[in-house]
Amino acid sequence: MIPEYWPDEPSEAFGELPELLERYFNDYERGHATWPETRGVIIMRLLEKGGYEAVRWLQLNVGDDELREFITGRSGRGMHPRRLRYWQATLDLPAELVDAWVEIAMRNPWYRRTHSGEVRST
Repeated sequence: MIPEYWPDEPSEAFGELPELLERYFNDYERGHATWPETRGVIIMRLLEKGGYEAVRWLQLNVGDDELREFITGRSGRGMHPRRLRYWQATLDLPAELVDAWVEIAMRNPWYRRTHSGEVRST
């Protein structure tokens, strides 16, 4: 369950991430993945790997408009095609953009080697 006391807007005072997000940043020392300093890393990691509570936290604290801008600003780079499709539906991203990003991701040799056709383009 998502705590009701989360701030509406992240701020300098927000600092450390909530405990429920710690598992997504186990490669950081506790307290080093802080909101203002590593905002882009936090957003990307939660977009790509976050479960329901983490994604909800992200939407509440960043907002759908900024998430849409973040993903489109990166042209979907660094995101698995399945997650791109999820965010396409969730954020109403244009199908033609997401189709192109998925196609690029699926042509990537590393993706093909590690996923062997797991996700199909629509």
